[in-house]
Amino acid sequence: MDEVITELQSLNIGKVKANEPLAHHTTIKIGGPADLFIEPSSVENLKKVMEIIEKNALPWRVIGRGSNLLVSDKGIEGAVIKLGPGIDSLSIEGTEITVGGGHSLVSLSTMISKKGLSGLEFASGIPGSVGGAVYMNAGAHGSDISRILTRAHILFEDGTMEWLSTEEMEFSYRTSCLQKKRPGIVLEAVFQLSEGDRTSIVAQMQKNKDYRKVTQPWNYPCAGSIFRNPLPNYAGKLIESAGLKGYSIGGAKISEMHGNFIVNAGNASAADVLALIQHVKDTIFSLYEIEMETEVEIIGRN
Repeated sequence: MDEVITELQSLNIGKVKANEPLAHHTTIKIGGPADLFIEPSSVENLKKVMEIIEKNALPWRVIGRGSNLLVSDKGIEGAVIKLGPGIDSLSIEGTEITVGGGHSLVSLSTMISKKGLSGLEFASGIPGSVGGAVYMNAGAHGSDISRILTRAHILFEDGTMEWLSTEEMEFSYRTSCLQKKRPGIVLEAVFQLSEGDRTSIVAQMQKNKDYRKVTQPWNYPCAGSIFRNPLPNYAGKLIESAGLKGYSIGGAKISEMHGNFIVNAGNASAADVLALIQHVKDTIFSLYEIEMETEVEIIGRN
């Protein structure tokens, strides 16, 4: 690993660190160290990073702003690549926008709303990156990424790049082909929006933000929704009806505001969160015979 770090540093490709605690890079403030942590400063440097990773047969994964993610206390083997500045370009042509995978989804939706473009109102409170949102088909308020994305520019681990259409992304509820079938990195996304009334769009954005503030625990570190909704049921309502709001294990607690959120109430470990997740699964199945599936992505060493 030392040789890989030396090679990456010699190329001046951005930030390169060994044994970087991922608690510093996740919204729930939990996670052990990554063997190798890389924050490329450009798309070209990201391609160089992937070439070195493939040459050395290193396991790897990408993170954006660290939401929807629970990292093991033992950390992650191999390389963790964080997309951010340098991979956050934005261009607007009429009602079509092309945006880099490292761009903040919240700041994008805010910026676009002020230009009178409609379609991203649902994303006003989703604390992730554009790349992460495309990767998991993020959504809220009755809409999701699949409804506005026309194509995505993907870098695959063998170094090839390809534009995938909405159909080729194989979107479904909180999933895409990138999660298992075709692992890759979202370099850019192209969204087709529509012209609208700026005042109405901004007002809807604010309404969505206000709703999140009064219904979700924004004042505690958390990873977002923990469970997928087992439609036609809703995870939060099932957890609430089971009397689990406020239930805690160690430093992890089910939010008293919303049953589908687990918060880091103070020095929580990933083990605490995982034990709480299992308790919810067991309780809901015992009461309702419904299998709960996690929406949060759980990664790292066992």
